[in-house]
Amino acid sequence: MRTATLGPAERAESLASMAEHELDLLVVGAGVVGAGTALDAATRGLSTGLVEARDWASGTSSRSSKLIHGGLRYLEMLDFALVREALKERGLLLERLAPHLVKPVPFLYPLQYKGWERLYAGCGVLLYDVMSMARTHGRGLPMHRHLSRGNALRVAPALKKDALVGALQYYDAQMDDARYVATLVRTAAAYGAQVANRARVAGFLREGERVVGARVQDVEGGGEYEIRAKQIVNATGVWTDDTQSMVGERGQFHVRASKGIHLVVPKDRIHSSTGLILRTEKSVLFVIPWGRHWIVGTTDTDWDLDKAHPAASSADIDYLLEHVNSVLAVPLTRDDVEGVYAGLRPLLAGESDATSKLSREHTVAHPVPGLVVVAGGKYTTYRVMAKDAVDAAVHGLDMRVAECVTEDIPLLGAEGYRAMWNARARIAARTGIHVVRVEHLLNRYGSLAEEVLELIAADPALGEPLQSADDYLRAEIMYAASHESARHLDDVLTRRTRISIETFDRGTRCAREAAELMAPVLGWDKDHIEREVQHYEKRVEAERESQRQPDDLTADAARLGAPDIVPL
Repeated sequence: MRTATLGPAERAESLASMAEHELDLLVVGAGVVGAGTALDAATRGLSTGLVEARDWASGTSSRSSKLIHGGLRYLEMLDFALVREALKERGLLLERLAPHLVKPVPFLYPLQYKGWERLYAGCGVLLYDVMSMARTHGRGLPMHRHLSRGNALRVAPALKKDALVGALQYYDAQMDDARYVATLVRTAAAYGAQVANRARVAGFLREGERVVGARVQDVEGGGEYEIRAKQIVNATGVWTDDTQSMVGERGQFHVRASKGIHLVVPKDRIHSSTGLILRTEKSVLFVIPWGRHWIVGTTDTDWDLDKAHPAASSADIDYLLEHVNSVLAVPLTRDDVEGVYAGLRPLLAGESDATSKLSREHTVAHPVPGLVVVAGGKYTTYRVMAKDAVDAAVHGLDMRVAECVTEDIPLLGAEGYRAMWNARARIAARTGIHVVRVEHLLNRYGSLAEEVLELIAADPALGEPLQSADDYLRAEIMYAASHESARHLDDVLTRRTRISIETFDRGTRCAREAAELMAPVLGWDKDHIEREVQHYEKRVEAERESQRQPDDLTADAARLGAPDIVPL
């Protein structure tokens, strides 16, 4: 079984190695596109480096709707090519590349009008299913079905009886976006990529017009490295224009940020066995199953304030509650909201003022020799974006390079996952861990769950759940620091796990326990543990305060009241 350990020692070795030898390709930014680009390049045999100023997926790629989908609404826009491409990728992820991380999820679309709406929407969903099967990927998902109002209410009793005349049910897929990116990074490392988070590009190295490398600051250790590379890929998402400015180029396109916020509520607040998709006056609204919770989202509004910590305002929360309550028999209130998160979509700027009408497609450009820029796109099609970025970079390499092979490269944990799933009862009996816990581990780590189980075998206390966050085992916190590059408490509670949005206290009650589990791996003393806990508590309070503010300006100011644990 292929694996890769990404702990403190491996990070230091990667930075030193990248500075010692010229790379074929250096990728800047480790969201899903950057991580995917590093994997694509490494599996073509290129010497590859990946650096990220903060944590893996700390921007857009940990704050999405957590859906892998073809984009049903793009059919209405007649964007058949985008839907066809996304459906192919959805099928690949479900069936071949990441079956342990990407799972089918049903959605109910309530119909409000008799006759014409069923015909119109039904034709769209039928075309969606047909396009999926025509790509040979996606046959594992059930076909859509038409439901009467009575059958729809049996599937989703939470709906008001007068909110629908019938419904359609269809399937898409979902994943934990931050976990997916962390797995992508580890997979790239397993194929030889050198990777380092908390490593910020401070500037580019130039020889005449050509970009030949980057000055990279180790924001934790304080050192600076000159990393030379034959080609550099800028995959910094909503920071694309900022990164471009380092080479004195305005770029061939601009990226505009659109804010989307999501609410997390407990499973028992919405009585339904299926997700929901609802139309709004601006876009669509999803109610998505998420373990013992629901995710409700999203908004789509222009954002030109702080990119690192986009803030959800009171108005944003009210907007979502108002729209979801329009169809719920028992309305949600503010007291039902466990978590709130906001993310920024990197949209290619166009002529329209409405961000919902800006392009979700991606663009790759070569603005100056030695530098490739990739921007835009959708999470689902990250692999295609990565392929196009590496293809563009290859044109600048004076060497023969293999074609993209990532269509056939499963992510770490995929190999052997189905066999372990079938044997989960025996694994539970062998380890003494309840089968439900084993299933939880398999759906987060795939076959790499064995590495977590080895930690528990060495120290049975790690097999106990975290206090105040009992969906997660203590071993998972330690594993995040020893194997998954987690450097800070925030990395673990916000991205390696989703405790920060899945508990009413936002993770503050288990923060100290988690920090003490990370401490021996990262060499923290008592003072360092105290700093980590205090920083996390301040971050949570700043987020809560921002969510009480009436608009974006005041919410942004409140959120920035908590400084980063590592200032950039």
